Amino acid sequence: MPGILGGMTTPSTSPTDTPARLLQLLSLLQTPREWPGGELADRLGVSRRTVRRDIDRLRDLGYPVQATLGADGGYRLVAGKALPPLVLDDEEAVAIAVGLRAGAGHAVEGVEEASVRALAKLEQVLPGRLRHRVATLQAATLPLTSGDGATIAPETLTVIASATAGTERLRFHYRAADGSETRRLVEPCRLVSTGRRWYLVAYDVDRAAWRTFRVDRLTEPFATGARFAPREVPDGDAAAFVRRSVSSRGAGAVPYDLDVEFSAPVEVVAARVPGVVPDGSGCRLRASVSDAVEWMAVRLAMTGLDFRVRGPEELVLAVRDMGGRLVRGAPL
Repeated sequence: MPGILGGMTTPSTSPTDTPARLLQLLSLLQTPREWPGGELADRLGVSRRTVRRDIDRLRDLGYPVQATLGADGGYRLVAGKALPPLVLDDEEAVAIAVGLRAGAGHAVEGVEEASVRALAKLEQVLPGRLRHRVATLQAATLPLTSGDGATIAPETLTVIASATAGTERLRFHYRAADGSETRRLVEPCRLVSTGRRWYLVAYDVDRAAWRTFRVDRLTEPFATGARFAPREVPDGDAAAFVRRSVSSRGAGAVPYDLDVEFSAPVEVVAARVPGVVPDGSGCRLRASVSDAVEWMAVRLAMTGLDFRVRGPEELVLAVRDMGGRLVRGAPL
């Protein structure tokens, strides 16, 4: 069974090929079921005694294989204290890669930097035929994204993640908010997802200062191969650095008073919208916010609840405009 184990492709097995047989045995055991010893022996083309020896080898490698008593006995891979390398067949590898690419490319809330690192590792060892399948599926899939976050090519994220993990200096073109373009040479520290966007925290070599870069404004990233000694990010917290940077850039935003009524009971709405208070048979949300009214309209629609915007007028108009476009997009 083809698969991936720590960057290695599983070879075809034969009774005398112990490494290949161990990989196939591991692949079978990673299916969530109990395998009788006789069935494993038949699958691998070996004796039950050889299966027992191979099980002991896997245990020595750190795989927690549990054995059950009985006429034939059985084996099951159980949860251990550490995550051992996984063996994936072609379909599993493609499914995981497509899922990670989709999440990473659209900065879905909850998909953190670890997902990008996992994608970088997986794509590095995917055989060419599987890379082609992943790219084909990705091109044919149209995701339904939420919010106003810009689409990012997963390849961009994986290049950045690989350079960050390998402490390699990174070059790229960067377009600032005013449209000006510059060529940057940085020492990448961390990728940070805010839910709607990805940011790169890095030390700008030419400017001798820490910077945050919106990844959707970054093009042609290239790992130079030049290593660097990691620096300490300001205050030791990349996420907090991004938060302060984004806040300072948006300091000129004018807050507005949000007033929205929901017809559902407060206990229902509160699970999706924090800060609501009871109001008659429903509840109400009053808050001072500085989000773009278009983004707030999307967030309200995504609650899946009936609501009525009481203010401000700009948000009322944004909700009406969004509703009209949705109706026109799906005529009866």
